[in-house]
Amino acid sequence: MSNALMIIHPYKYEGVWVFDDDKVGLDREPFVSGIDVMIDQMVNEISDADNGFNMIFSSTPFPGFQVELKWVRKEFDGNWYFCEQLGFEGWLCPALFKYFDTAREKIFVQVKAKRG
Repeated sequence: MSNALMIIHPYKYEGVWVFDDDKVGLDREPFVSGIDVMIDQMVNEISDADNGFNMIFSSTPFPGFQVELKWVRKEFDGNWYFCEQLGFEGWLCPALFKYFDTAREKIFVQVKAKRG
């Protein structure tokens, strides 16, 4: 993709954080293995986040980003990232490659409430 900033709209489905993105062919793509816990912490001040919120991300810093994920290692077909701000690692599955052609050294993330 050519956009510097990308956006998805995660929500809870059967107790799991997921997102849909018709543009890249993803439906109820789950966040697992630590990324789900990171999301729990990041959205704790967003009212009704379980029903959806905006997640903006990029491989370059942007004004308002809240966390920086640093690449740690590859495992299976996904990649582990460490978030210093939150203090732990999470695994991003191969859906990452729908947005980036390679695993980025850093990914910058911001979460925001959806506007009515």
